[in-house]
Amino acid sequence: MYPLAQILHAQGYFLTGSDNNETETLDAVRAMGIPVFVGQRAENIEGADLIVFSAAIMDDNPELVAARASGVPVLERSELLGIVTSWYDNAVCVSGTHGKTTTTSMITQIFFTAGVDLSAFIGGKLPCIGGSGRSGSSDVMICEACEFVDTFLKLYPDISVILNIDADHLDYFKTVDNIIKSFRKFSEKTTKAIIVNGTDTNSMKAVENITGKDIITFGSDSSCDYYPENIQCINGLQTKYSVMYKGENLGEITLNVAGVHNVLNSLAAVAAARYLDIDFSFIRKGLEDFHGAKRRFEKFGCEKGITVVDDYAHHPTELEATLTAAMGMGFKNVWAVFQPFTFSRTKILLDDFARVLAIPDHAVLTDIMGSREKNTYGIFTRHLAEKIPNAIWFPQDETAEWTDERKYFNFEQVCDYICENASEGDLVITLGCGDAYKIAKMILKKLKSRKDD
Repeated sequence: MYPLAQILHAQGYFLTGSDNNETETLDAVRAMGIPVFVGQRAENIEGADLIVFSAAIMDDNPELVAARASGVPVLERSELLGIVTSWYDNAVCVSGTHGKTTTTSMITQIFFTAGVDLSAFIGGKLPCIGGSGRSGSSDVMICEACEFVDTFLKLYPDISVILNIDADHLDYFKTVDNIIKSFRKFSEKTTKAIIVNGTDTNSMKAVENITGKDIITFGSDSSCDYYPENIQCINGLQTKYSVMYKGENLGEITLNVAGVHNVLNSLAAVAAARYLDIDFSFIRKGLEDFHGAKRRFEKFGCEKGITVVDDYAHHPTELEATLTAAMGMGFKNVWAVFQPFTFSRTKILLDDFARVLAIPDHAVLTDIMGSREKNTYGIFTRHLAEKIPNAIWFPQDETAEWTDERKYFNFEQVCDYICENASEGDLVITLGCGDAYKIAKMILKKLKSRKDD
């Protein structure tokens, strides 16, 4: 919702909004002069000409109930985003189970570096555009395209990027085959070009036999149009490689984001930028200038010799990539603080979560953040923790109602445990797409206030 607010506010629309939790994002929205209510109530919609809600809002939400009864037009967020993408002749829509925000940010950074007055919609904050959304005067829009409940099918992509297709949101899709079918529909909606991971089997199934548009592949080997050679990882934090295009060496790229998985993300960005005639010199400079979107292996600080970072990873595949990269950085111990997100994902992918959370030296778990769901699955953090060797979690009253007070008590327990047990030379990484990043800030604050031994 935040990038849409930035785009529409820049175009002169009068906006108000509401949320159920104080966050830095709400602070940023208020700083734009947009009134925001905390707590969702029927009276919040008074005076609105159009009401937009997120798919994370439940049907019994009092504000949404009032909106639907008001007679005012009501749109789900992706429907409004679809309208916005239709305004542009070159809407680049970046899809995939993993890496969407990073790749969308990379492409945006490249166009920004090249001086293109672009519009952008990103699922994370990007420093060069001052947030998650941007409204520009050119015909280019770079847009993150999320597959959750098929929201990306509301978009109007001219150039689509498919990074990968993996098992996720199975509470909705049920099977991987159904996910592939949705990505195929997304591909068929594309008007000009599909940039697809040629070494990802599911992605290639999604575009099989599609005609009438350019198909451009990127991947890990020379079977693809774009592929890397001479990959060099430096201290786990920087990666250099040569960009190959159909056997031609275009030049060397330096990435200042952790993990070899970001090589593929950057290749997708290279392909998208070159398709829209961005010179390789700007591509190289843009990727070198990119130091990650907010909440993507973002370093929050270092206190008492303990480095604290935060990452949005919330699916086993993402956690595996992030934690593998972290373990290769030379820290004495890696502490993974994970906040499971949604009961359905935790239940369905329980064994996969347990497998990847065994990668770090230590795993510390919070309660599950239910978000849009009620716990009809009977799943609790202990079910995951019991499958992870030496995992730490804290006793919880499984009959208690979720409240902010209870959550922050849980966060404080985690913070206290980390501060008492981590030591100089360690890395602490908070993980999850909820608000686990708050724990990282709590840890740094407590470490800073602690007197040196």
